[in-house]
Amino acid sequence: MKRGLLLIDRGSREREASEELEIICKGIMAKGNYEVVDFCFLEVEPPYIEDGVSKCLKEDIDSLTIVPYFLYPGKKVKNAVTDVMKFQKDTKVKFLVTKPMSMHKTLIDIVENRISTTLKENQITIPKKEVDVMIIGHGSKDPNAQISLNYIVNDLKNSYRNVSRCWLEIEQPDIFEGIKKCEKDEPKVLVIVFYFLHEGAHVKTDINNDLIPALDKSNIKKSYITKHIGTDQKIIDLIIERAKEVEDAN
Repeated sequence: MKRGLLLIDRGSREREASEELEIICKGIMAKGNYEVVDFCFLEVEPPYIEDGVSKCLKEDIDSLTIVPYFLYPGKKVKNAVTDVMKFQKDTKVKFLVTKPMSMHKTLIDIVENRISTTLKENQITIPKKEVDVMIIGHGSKDPNAQISLNYIVNDLKNSYRNVSRCWLEIEQPDIFEGIKKCEKDEPKVLVIVFYFLHEGAHVKTDINNDLIPALDKSNIKKSYITKHIGTDQKIIDLIIERAKEVEDAN
């Protein structure tokens, strides 16, 4: 059976998002058994879902595996799936839809890798049990977003002194409150994880607009920020694993 794979991302005007998705698609193409691998956006910028589906269907494939490339289940994922499945009736190619990127052990491994890499780069050699971690997520009204991030936080608590989370927007605690909580814990070292798939406006600008003033007002002496998680090679493996789950079932 000849398969294609299409990533559906939320969408970003930042060129880094498209560049990262191109790298991910090349990685999937190299590791997975696909005739075509491409990406599209739910909103904000083209290529939109119709563009992505049309491009994939021009290839000689029997099925198209559709991957909602989102860290949290919720409204955006539902919208992406609804929009893409509208095109199923116009083709004999079978559409298979995977789970989003949430609630998976690989994400924990990626976050741990980001933390350890940041500590090593800054020549911090204290034991993990003496390191505090704060994870910054986007924020969502959907309760599943909190469940998804808590999944990461709760697992990491076994390895680090303190692990907390906060949100860029929509939900509480926000970044200022998150830093206040960390300050009360009196960390020797605080590692701040940007839990975002792309180096878009949120990572480049929005988070730092709140984070830098919050850190400046705190008495936290040693804080370090990780790279966002979407460029890790294990993301490619996670996408392929999510795809295989639905492909093997069909």
